[in-house]
Amino acid sequence: MGALIVLSMSVQPTPVAQEKPSGGIPGLTGVANSRDRTIDLRTGWSRSGATRAPVPQSDSSPGSQPQPELRHSFICFGVGGGELPAPPGGWCESGVPQAGTFDCEMELVPPTWRRLVYPDGTATAWERLDEGSCGPVLPVLTVEDFRSLPIPAPVLQLQPDRGWVLINIETIVMTDPTPVQLRTTLGGFGVDVEAIPRSFTYDFGDGHSLVTRSPGRAHPDHDTFHEYEVPGTYAITLTTQWAGRYRVDGDPTWREVTGTAATSTTSAPFTAEERTSRLVGGLCTERPTPPDC
Repeated sequence: MGALIVLSMSVQPTPVAQEKPSGGIPGLTGVANSRDRTIDLRTGWSRSGATRAPVPQSDSSPGSQPQPELRHSFICFGVGGGELPAPPGGWCESGVPQAGTFDCEMELVPPTWRRLVYPDGTATAWERLDEGSCGPVLPVLTVEDFRSLPIPAPVLQLQPDRGWVLINIETIVMTDPTPVQLRTTLGGFGVDVEAIPRSFTYDFGDGHSLVTRSPGRAHPDHDTFHEYEVPGTYAITLTTQWAGRYRVDGDPTWREVTGTAATSTTSAPFTAEERTSRLVGGLCTERPTPPDC
């Protein structure tokens, strides 16, 4: 069932103590009743204090990086104005309505707040990121978000790598399968992203291709290679398919990205050559070169 959000707000006199309704939720006396699944947070009042977060001092020293801190709390309004997260007890000091009204079929999640905590213990003021919800709210890294990240194409290696290869002889290809660690932000949240190479497609430039999950190995243990049949100039293109997973700051769970991303890289041009052997009367390294070489 959808969320019904009350938009109007008013300040009322401090109410007298109310009885806790049967089936109500502890800590929200007089404002919630789980029997009809309705939670009215705008009529809740505070009985314990909520204080402002300390303001960080300027710090330009190297390596001083703040860490994000997230919490879920109802909304309090400071005496001097402005929103504050309610303390753990759930009550505010100001006696001002706390939030909207939600008709939830699942657990109510209070609004999400974020602040930055510096190494010296100081922190920025709390910033509210949402209105709260029925059930947990975390940003989702979509496949479009994943594909927009700067995933570097893995290096394509050839063996031999000398500018030319022999026809009818194996040309070995391989790459680096190391996962890539990335960092981004999503909906105000910091997000760790890991891109993992899942498959490799080699286009050899002569109408042949190879699709494999193996990153390849060097000679003599190689398992990804191609034999050119016709002399000519070629270039090899490697397309890598990446799977992804991500973790939102404040939540230890890794979640899979639905879909994959792709990167491509192409080798420098090289020639496939035909070489023949024959008996000669002398050493071909002699100068001048013997005529039968």
